[in-house]
Amino acid sequence: MANQPNLDHPTLPLIKQRFSDRKLYAAEFRGLTTLVVQKQDLHEVMHFLRNDEQCAYDFLSDVTAVDYLNYPASDVEGGPKGRFAVVYNIVSYRDNRRLIVKTYLDPTLDTHGVEDDPALHVDSVTDIWPGAEWSERETFDMFGIRFDNHPDLRRILLWESYPAHPLRKDYPVIGRGEREDYRIIDRDSA
Repeated sequence: MANQPNLDHPTLPLIKQRFSDRKLYAAEFRGLTTLVVQKQDLHEVMHFLRNDEQCAYDFLSDVTAVDYLNYPASDVEGGPKGRFAVVYNIVSYRDNRRLIVKTYLDPTLDTHGVEDDPALHVDSVTDIWPGAEWSERETFDMFGIRFDNHPDLRRILLWESYPAHPLRKDYPVIGRGEREDYRIIDRDSA
């Protein structure tokens, strides 16, 4: 883990001890600690955070993603990089603790999400927190990130044949023609 002052979150030493052979990064901003794990280690780390008696992160508050397209790269040598970050917000009610866990994904296909990119797959955590089902579906729908072993991965907000993922930063603000059939109403004609 990164050696930074103020990283005194009580879960970090437990993770560092259990996963001493893995690449892990940690950061703190305004009292909120973020742990960055490699994609291949995500499911194992999440399982540990949920089931270890000292961690006891019993609630998955949210699953979402961030598109870092055209965002300045990290200054940390060998630090985490990728266009997309899948973000998990987990809570331990027993200890009144919150931890953000991120994993970065970098697309290998330039298809604007129309095709399945093998680099944008991550393991589902629905077997650890069943409540992740709908949040993972929404993340898939809006960003095109697929969750392997998800029980029902299909669009949740848009129709199944929708040709893109609208929260990607390369998605045009005016859309790709899906609104062209609607009559534009201005103030004078309303």
